[in-house]
Amino acid sequence: MKTVLVVDDSLTDRRLLSTYLQTLGLTVLSAESAEEAMEKVNHHQPNLIVLDVIMGGKSGFEMCRKLKADQKTKSIPVIICSSKSSEADKMLGKALGASGYVPKPVDQNEFLQQVRQILAV
Repeated sequence: MKTVLVVDDSLTDRRLLSTYLQTLGLTVLSAESAEEAMEKVNHHQPNLIVLDVIMGGKSGFEMCRKLKADQKTKSIPVIICSSKSSEADKMLGKALGASGYVPKPVDQNEFLQQVRQILAV
């Protein structure tokens, strides 16, 4: 079974994304900060990380940069899910190695389509 880590400082957004992911039969882990997420990544090696940009502490962009710079985590796909949805933000996400970018508020179909593409589920 494939595992997805949802990283967002909003409990409401974590629950919503988790509910969407569970409809695909995925196991969902969640974290409310980049620091907590890195601990979970190291213990669970998820198949995909869904990452908010604006969080307390490290931003999602910083976390993505760190994940892609580390040999152990660089192959884990990342979907950035953020209210920061300008073309420049999307380009930055792609430049940092994100596999997808979903604007908030999240369109369930668009989000799940990207997840299916990346995880082939």
